[in-house]
Amino acid sequence: MTSSNLTAAAAYLAERDAVLAPIVAAVGAPALRRGASLFGALAGSIVGQQLSVKAAAAIRQRLDGLMPNGAGLTPEGILAQSPDDLRAAGLSRAKVAYLTDLAIRVHDGVVDLETISQLDDEAVIAELVQVKGIGRWTVEMFLIFALNRLDVLPVDDLGFRTALKRNYGLDHLPTAGEVREIARPWEPYRSIGTWYMWQSLRNEPLREQSAVSSPESEREGS
Repeated sequence: MTSSNLTAAAAYLAERDAVLAPIVAAVGAPALRRGASLFGALAGSIVGQQLSVKAAAAIRQRLDGLMPNGAGLTPEGILAQSPDDLRAAGLSRAKVAYLTDLAIRVHDGVVDLETISQLDDEAVIAELVQVKGIGRWTVEMFLIFALNRLDVLPVDDLGFRTALKRNYGLDHLPTAGEVREIARPWEPYRSIGTWYMWQSLRNEPLREQSAVSSPESEREGS
């Protein structure tokens, strides 16, 4: 996503959807930036499942402190830690297993993050849901926030559905089919429309690991 892409997307959404228009005007240009590390983005999504933003950030900081030379989260850095070290950083036993599985798959080339950005959205999802602890919602967040795909629609995201209910005057959380129908005018910028819906619920910057957005099917232990 470039600044011009995002500006064009915001203008397009405001023109196509009268409900979105005042939200776009109030929030301003979308603030989405691609991170440097795809592994770090995926690992961070696992760390943050079913946690508040603050708790997830604290654990992530401790994990970063375990990595050699301050290099950030890497497969090699994770695999160099014992399960007890990872647990001491604040991870549950399940998340230690998930993070280790991801690190092994990336290290061994089973999951190739060097080429994954060349795949279409559904192919990326099919590739990554093979990793323990990663479901469709987690990959959709990865597509939006790490790969910066413009037309992702996370129909199971609880925060997104709550925002749709509030902003579109619904008396219930919309079903997946209803979400798709509401968002039809947003194509090909459904990621950006979703981002604006999230922003309508909060005053602080969105974090993709927010527990309020995680669907029940992807919460730890479900």
